[in-house]
Amino acid sequence: MASETGAILKSWRGRLRVGLVYPNTYHVGMSNLGFQTVYRRLNLMPQVVCERVFLPDPADGPPPPVSIESRRPLADFDVVAFSISFESDYPHVLEIIGGAGFPLMTRERSADHPLVAAGGVACMLNPEPLSAFIDCFLIGEAEALLDPFFSRFDPEADRREMLKTLARDVKGVYVPIFYDVQYREDGTLRSFSPAAAVPRIIERAVAENLPDPPAASAVLTPHTTFDRTYLIEVGRGCPHGCRFCAAGYIYRPPRFHSVENLRRSMADGAALSDKIGLVGAAVSDLPGITSLCADYHGGKTRISFSSLRADALAPELMETLRQSGVKTATIAPDAGSERMRKVINKGIDEAAVLNAAETLVAEGIPNLKLYFMVGLPSEDMADVEAIVTLCKRIKHRFLESSRTRGRIGDITVSLNSFVPKPMTPFQWAAMDEIALLKEKIGRVKDGLKRLPNVRFHHDVPRHAYFQALMSRGDRRVSVILAALHQNGGNWAKTLKSSPVNADFFVVRARETDEMLPWDFIDHGISKSFLADEYRRALAGKASPPCPMADGCAMCGVCG
Repeated sequence: MASETGAILKSWRGRLRVGLVYPNTYHVGMSNLGFQTVYRRLNLMPQVVCERVFLPDPADGPPPPVSIESRRPLADFDVVAFSISFESDYPHVLEIIGGAGFPLMTRERSADHPLVAAGGVACMLNPEPLSAFIDCFLIGEAEALLDPFFSRFDPEADRREMLKTLARDVKGVYVPIFYDVQYREDGTLRSFSPAAAVPRIIERAVAENLPDPPAASAVLTPHTTFDRTYLIEVGRGCPHGCRFCAAGYIYRPPRFHSVENLRRSMADGAALSDKIGLVGAAVSDLPGITSLCADYHGGKTRISFSSLRADALAPELMETLRQSGVKTATIAPDAGSERMRKVINKGIDEAAVLNAAETLVAEGIPNLKLYFMVGLPSEDMADVEAIVTLCKRIKHRFLESSRTRGRIGDITVSLNSFVPKPMTPFQWAAMDEIALLKEKIGRVKDGLKRLPNVRFHHDVPRHAYFQALMSRGDRRVSVILAALHQNGGNWAKTLKSSPVNADFFVVRARETDEMLPWDFIDHGISKSFLADEYRRALAGKASPPCPMADGCAMCGVCG
């Protein structure tokens, strides 16, 4: 696109051709740092040319997907590689494969078609709902996977034998056709076993060290959520262990880039843009974050953060937000009651939340956004009402602080339905039924509707149900996805006629000894540890202190 800075154009002659696909629109895909990182790393390989492909914008009609760089169709590539961050994009994967003119099912494709691969966080958690459509998955981090995979990939080799070699020799490569799945009469999994000479367990591929320089934007464009902001990864993982958050478990131990490497990357970014975004699950936990921010105090570079904890608002961070002209700051209490914050192991009490709201407004940030969830395990209506109570208390502090500055801003309350995620202590929990979620959302909405300067937004529980189906399902969910594609995305028609009962995957609680669809992936976290954490959650207990308080060293307590 003409508005881009940094697009990579390489000759196709004599190179392996990779179509890197983000299964959503250009605006969404180019806002994703992981996608941009893979694009850069693939094009650093001399034998590879990588071009980006996105879901065609609905406003443009249904043209076949083509690459941004050369406008070539997907059929011209040797590999079609999907980067999938969210389960809600699974239907788009089928839409793109079908739009390219390929058979949807991997068993119906031949060597004349490109190899269809997929990676990304969603695949790391549970690839099984897409297993009928993807030839191979790359489970793990790009830095550990891309070089060994593409050094062995040969488009001229026998496809099946090459996949077997990749599955056997490259850690993190999962080829679904080489595994058999058996079910019990009650519908639960009986067994998951290799049908060829491939590993029984897929061990996630993890980079020995974080990349130097840190992952950063490859292409700048105004057509993203961040409008030409130069994004830089500060680290991976999170040390806080919120029980609903998969990133806090699959990226253990948490790792941070050095201040020296980040300082160099920020200088590179400042040469290209006046906006730098520091990205990570726990940016405020980065050792040395305050000194990095202090480097830019008094300058024209605006710095933003993807996440800040309410109990970590250091003065240097506040000064950075103020200088950057930030008008809205986000606090994520996630639950309204102290009891529920212990259940989810949030590690932040009400006093910290109230103090954060007061501090932010006092520092000149007039608007607040608050994130909460409903439907969490063991939640009752008193916990739901506590969301309203906490919002009112925050509003009171907000008003007191705002009046001293002579300006009253807005509070936006965002309420989302909880979706149990694989690889977390809540992977066994039942999701609330749609009717109950609607009732809980209604309680909060009614409790806040008369509060001036308070806006209320909520998700659609039905959409959360669909997300849970794709998050928690096994291979049988591929039948639902194929039917959904056939029905033009009509979920109601699809679920009504489906021979597969979606409720079985969504609203059914699992026993902790049940075989789960994603148990064949080893993330270095033991199932018994997650089960212990689940039991602590149901008992309303926070996690015990980590024995490696000065830095996780995978001491064995988790794994």
